[in-house]
Amino acid sequence: MEDKHLISILNRITNAKRVYRDKAANDILDNPHLIPKLITKIYDIEDPIHIKAACVFELVCLKDITLLTPHIHDFIGGMSALSHESSLRPVSKICSLWCAYYFAGHTEKIFLSKEDKEQIISCNFDWLIEEHKVATQVFAMDTLKLWGSEEDWIHQELRSVLEKNTDSGTKGYKAHASKLLKNL
Repeated sequence: MEDKHLISILNRITNAKRVYRDKAANDILDNPHLIPKLITKIYDIEDPIHIKAACVFELVCLKDITLLTPHIHDFIGGMSALSHESSLRPVSKICSLWCAYYFAGHTEKIFLSKEDKEQIISCNFDWLIEEHKVATQVFAMDTLKLWGSEEDWIHQELRSVLEKNTDSGTKGYKAHASKLLKNL
């Protein structure tokens, strides 16, 4: 029943207009028990609806990032499966938002295993190093900057990657990388 309800919500997104995505996000906010199914759908990359699921979950998280916390292990566990830019961008943004929440003093309430942390760091370095759109890379930069406060080597590696790629990056990449490099 929940699967059908979730699919019904996602299928009402007839195009990428924000009004449709906002309506779907509000439906999820009204039915937070659907979040585990939504996360599962994000990583069902064989189903084209996974892109809608990622975009909707981004809006849900923008409204209430704490809703991700009980499901963070499942969210982290699927990140490496994504390859489509239209799902990578919202997932990288969600990851960045949640990590900002985590590092804003909520670490004592959340247990992340060593594997969870390694997965976040690894995926974000992959998104930064591989050929991806600038938005995905900018969110990865922000996430890695945060994790560098816990693991010294991350800032060193991030600095190295940014210095190497800044000249060939887009204007947006260059601007964000330059800002980060000043603060590393």
